[in-house]
Amino acid sequence: MTRPPHERAPVQPSKHGKLIGRSTPFSSVLTLVDKLAACDATLLIQGETGTGKEVVARAIHYSSARSDHPFIPINCGAIADSLIESELFGAERGAFTDAKEARPGIIAQAAGGTLMLDEVEVMSPKAQVVLLRFLENREYRPVGGRNRQADVRVIAASNQNLRTLVSKGQFREDLLFRLNLVCLELPSLHARGEDVLLLAETFIARYALEYRQAARSLHPETAAVFLQYHWPGNVRELENLIHRQFLISDEPVIRLSLRQLSAGQERRKAERAAVPATLGKFQAAKGRAIAQFEKSYLASLLSQTQGNVSLAADLSGKERSALGKLLKKYGLARTEFKRIQKSS
Repeated sequence: MTRPPHERAPVQPSKHGKLIGRSTPFSSVLTLVDKLAACDATLLIQGETGTGKEVVARAIHYSSARSDHPFIPINCGAIADSLIESELFGAERGAFTDAKEARPGIIAQAAGGTLMLDEVEVMSPKAQVVLLRFLENREYRPVGGRNRQADVRVIAASNQNLRTLVSKGQFREDLLFRLNLVCLELPSLHARGEDVLLLAETFIARYALEYRQAARSLHPETAAVFLQYHWPGNVRELENLIHRQFLISDEPVIRLSLRQLSAGQERRKAERAAVPATLGKFQAAKGRAIAQFEKSYLASLLSQTQGNVSLAADLSGKERSALGKLLKKYGLARTEFKRIQKSS
């Protein structure tokens, strides 16, 4: 039987920072956090959107011997393919036209600390190769510079099942092996039982302090609704909900029905439906569009030159070797285009 909020033990400060929870699934996560903080192994954190992957990564970092050094999180989908090496590894002065001074990359900025690669599943094939090479020996070379050794722990995070992506040819299996030395699976909020009420009380206290308002409480019926609701957005959805109540309501008691929560979920679904579902993540959609253009362009180019790669390179303004690599990438054989021209 669920105890009313006022009968539960108060939320105590956690040695794990913002990691709040007493449920069995989450207690297992906390135990692993302690173990993983004591080592430097590359780590993969998987979990649904909003389950707190970055919060867990920060807890591991700040509980480790690296806590006095930087924790650098980056979103893998935010780095363009053309900039992946300079962003990660940096560039020396004069390495390219606008490089008027040396610029350290993200890895150098994270020296001695932890580098978190969020949404690692959206990395392009080129970016995956670059990351794989670095993970093999923690060695990197700034653009225009010499090889350097990096002292940095790598934590990757994904809301996708990377093994499934490997089976679909969308993620390198050898990269998954490098990242998945240890995998930490985060449970959904719905699977954590009464943790939802502990978290709600934590967020209520936080926003009461932030907005200098009197403490509020959850109505008992609302507490029961919170335990029943599925929470598709997980902890992030709960925090946003509590935050919204402080912005729009002055009531001392938070009252919400299952109907209100479900209506909010339906509204968000409608908003997402306004954007074609096939688009997906920006970086992934961009990669697909570029790949489609490149393949179409190359096919037309070879058709025009009847499979003459040297002529095709001249017409496209690319080096013959670079064009050859692109043709191999898309499985385009010049002999096929010679055959097509002869038969036409």
